[in-house]
Amino acid sequence: MTEKTEPGPRELFGDVAPALAAYSEDVLFGQAWKSPELSPRDRSLVTVAGLIAGGSSEQLTFHLPLAKQNGVTEAELIETITHMAFYAGWPKAMSALTVARELFRSA
Repeated sequence: MTEKTEPGPRELFGDVAPALAAYSEDVLFGQAWKSPELSPRDRSLVTVAGLIAGGSSEQLTFHLPLAKQNGVTEAELIETITHMAFYAGWPKAMSALTVARELFRSA
């Protein structure tokens, strides 16, 4: 039995933006995410915080489940969102919480 894997950047948008798909897969998720200076768990927490701060809640639909896969608990993710309300702004944290609630309820 083969393990189901999520489609990668090339499958998701390589037909529209092949260079961006290649950079995403090779550099971002290849070199950057595999650098040993931070664990995948720490990278996930930093990424989630950065997405919240930048107001990129739509990207959380990918990164919150990835964070859980990398060992971050739902409670830690909710605490991260709560903490970011004070640094990134209340509306950004509320938008992130809306995404998290939907994802965590459907899991």
